[in-house]
Amino acid sequence: MLTRKQYELLVFINQRLSAGGVSPSFDEMKEALKLKSKSGIHRLITGLEERGFLRRLPHRARALQVLQLPDAASVSGSRAALSTPGLREPAAGFTPQVIKGDFRPSFQGAVTPANAASALSLPLYGKIAAGTPIEALRDNTSSIDVPTSLLGQGTHYCLEVEGDSMVEAGILDGDFAVIRQADTAENGSIVVALVDEQEATLKRIRRKGASVALEPANTAYETRIFGPDRVKVQGRLVGIYRRY
Repeated sequence: MLTRKQYELLVFINQRLSAGGVSPSFDEMKEALKLKSKSGIHRLITGLEERGFLRRLPHRARALQVLQLPDAASVSGSRAALSTPGLREPAAGFTPQVIKGDFRPSFQGAVTPANAASALSLPLYGKIAAGTPIEALRDNTSSIDVPTSLLGQGTHYCLEVEGDSMVEAGILDGDFAVIRQADTAENGSIVVALVDEQEATLKRIRRKGASVALEPANTAYETRIFGPDRVKVQGRLVGIYRRY
């Protein structure tokens, strides 16, 4: 699910590309979405990249490619997402250009029927990539049976992975991430991190001095650096559950 601001930015970029073939500048995007800084635009673009809606073209300034547009039902706030002045609903007939692949790295934590005899029902909170706080994903009506061999002590929940930002760690789009609820994690751990109280993402965390780095496991994405007060750990990855 996209946030309202992610959707508004995607529509704005698509309109500008359709009208003149040139991506809007960061200043133009900031003004269109009424944001106070360009850092908010960077976060929105990164979230759209990770979810497969947008791609930054290499070695070209201001070069963005819209890969697909969501339907209204997949937007947080639904039709309210179109309320920003100057933004129009995407034209009918837009043809998605979806990049597909069959990359399937092996992952020792994946579950097979042989070790799935004993299972525990865990709450499934929704999809995780970037752009939505965990609190907004909570849905106690959904659950998934996870083998107890993946679990230890503590409270656990599951999130469905969306996007390819962690493929080199063996975490694929559509996998179910088993998360142990925690507010701390060791350097190098893969965590659910909340940025600026509004954006949740599954990344590897590293701390150095007063900086916190959130590292993707895909060379197509950039490591993001934050101040210590901007990132909160909401859980640590303990396993991946995959259905075939």
